[in-house]
Amino acid sequence: MNEQNILIVRCGEVALKGMNKPYFERMLVDRIKKNLKAFDGVELRRHEGLIFVRAEKELELDAIIKEISKVFGVASISKAVEAPSELNAIGDEAVKYMMKLIEERGIKTFKVEGKRADKSFPVKSPEIGRIIGAKVLVGCKVLKVDVHNPDVLLHVDVRSDRTYIYEGKIAGFGGLPLGTNGKGLTLLSGGIDSPVATWMMAKRGMLIEAVHFHSYPYTSQRAQEKVEDLARIVASYCGRFKMHVINLLPIQEQIVTNCPEEETTILVRRFMMRIAERIAKDTGCMMLITGENLGQVASQTAEALVVTDASVSLPVMRPLIAMDKVDIMDKAQEIGTFETSIQPYEDCCTVFLPKHPTTKPKLERILESESKLDVEGLVEAAVKSQEIVNIIPE
Repeated sequence: MNEQNILIVRCGEVALKGMNKPYFERMLVDRIKKNLKAFDGVELRRHEGLIFVRAEKELELDAIIKEISKVFGVASISKAVEAPSELNAIGDEAVKYMMKLIEERGIKTFKVEGKRADKSFPVKSPEIGRIIGAKVLVGCKVLKVDVHNPDVLLHVDVRSDRTYIYEGKIAGFGGLPLGTNGKGLTLLSGGIDSPVATWMMAKRGMLIEAVHFHSYPYTSQRAQEKVEDLARIVASYCGRFKMHVINLLPIQEQIVTNCPEEETTILVRRFMMRIAERIAKDTGCMMLITGENLGQVASQTAEALVVTDASVSLPVMRPLIAMDKVDIMDKAQEIGTFETSIQPYEDCCTVFLPKHPTTKPKLERILESESKLDVEGLVEAAVKSQEIVNIIPE
């Protein structure tokens, strides 16, 4: 029985990078190697726009595929067998491959799709499919050809050094390899949105650092542990990162004491952005990342977002800005953060929440309210009091 100990890993958007393609491919290989460092006897090879992963143990392939699929930049993965690029050898290996599928799954119909990646090969792609299909029919008497709805679509990929035979593709997340698009600081809460926003920016190749705000003792230690759990899930995709933890309570108390109640939410948000900007500049982050979604709550109306952004000079990335909440929840379930996000622990944003928050704040009025506060002193004290948690993937 032949062994499927080879994985074909395909690059998605990376393949379109022109002159920079080798750089992106090298970064992608490095990221795959990091994700597979727990496995012994794994070899990676980059060849003709594909990445080939060979494992000593076939039983580990499913676990290896799971790790590779988390690497941003990977479009798809296939379990494959290989053969010399010669028609008789390809046919023999295809028969063995199909016999195994008959034994394991009882398949009855098939179709062969040939691909001649090596243009010096004397037989063109359609003819490869017909020749190998005929050999499979002879070698596997129980099978019939079904070109419309086959049980198995058999791919035969003829390349210059070897030919690869496989059945289908396991989808990856695509995107760009981590580290190819700078570094951003994400404002990470315990909700549904911010972990998804963080994941989406990491998918575009951005390295991540995080800041989390709490209001202890109004918020509990367990609430912070929940955020750390979420961060570890995100880190399983984007690698280990630092999370800066800030107690926002002293600032919230000053705002509640000195400023109009309806402005509390937007004023707190502006302080969070200022603190995040200070940390971002100290840690080499190029931009801030938030999970804000247009119109979702009072602090996320168009007017509120404009006033919020006026508090900082760094660009603010909002990858969820135009998404429906249902779509965000679906993505959270897909990446594995949803069940943790919905655990019912309090958040700093719910502390001192006004009954009727302003939804259309005016910058002039907000600046007038902030003039009653020692803005720089409060920001400085918050940054100095930060705690750093090292987030390591699950």
